[in-house]
Amino acid sequence: MSDIYKSISSRGEGLYKDNGSRFLAFAIPVETEDDVRELVAGFRKEYHDARHHCYAYRIGAAGEIWRSSDDGEPSGTAGRPILGQIDSAGLSDILVVVVRYFGGIKLGVPGLIKAYKSSSADAIADAPATEKIAGNWYRVGFGYDAMPQMMKIVKDLDLPQRARDFGEQCCMELRVRRSLQEVFLERTQTICKFVNLL
Repeated sequence: MSDIYKSISSRGEGLYKDNGSRFLAFAIPVETEDDVRELVAGFRKEYHDARHHCYAYRIGAAGEIWRSSDDGEPSGTAGRPILGQIDSAGLSDILVVVVRYFGGIKLGVPGLIKAYKSSSADAIADAPATEKIAGNWYRVGFGYDAMPQMMKIVKDLDLPQRARDFGEQCCMELRVRRSLQEVFLERTQTICKFVNLL
């Protein structure tokens, strides 16, 4: 399995109108289900006067974590068409939320499916595509004496870093691509006080 997969790098927006109903669509990059919960809650708050807040997401290199929600629309008319657009674009680590303002005229099942599908496709097309490398974040802790060895591992394996803290004990978070995890764990085993998968 390849380490590379497709996602989006920043937010995209879409719009679809039919018989007075407006469908505002947003494609947002996400990495965890906590991100999803926080974002969906934010949309519900920001667009509190809207009738429905439907969404779908895929997370993980293989898109193994996913869910869709019709949020009160007839079953299968919102979440599934949104997820279908994510899948047809071959994306993961993405959330698409569609906020619907009801226009007073019912669109019927085919009309709803078309509206959610079109607005989602619009938002996804508006979001810049990117390639991501499958991997995990690790938090490592080590003593000052191990700093040269640790920095050599970071350089050799070209590991992105964040949350560096060189206080009493040295800590940092490193993103390790899937194909290098075995080598990383082997090399850090003797020099690190702890290596925790985040």
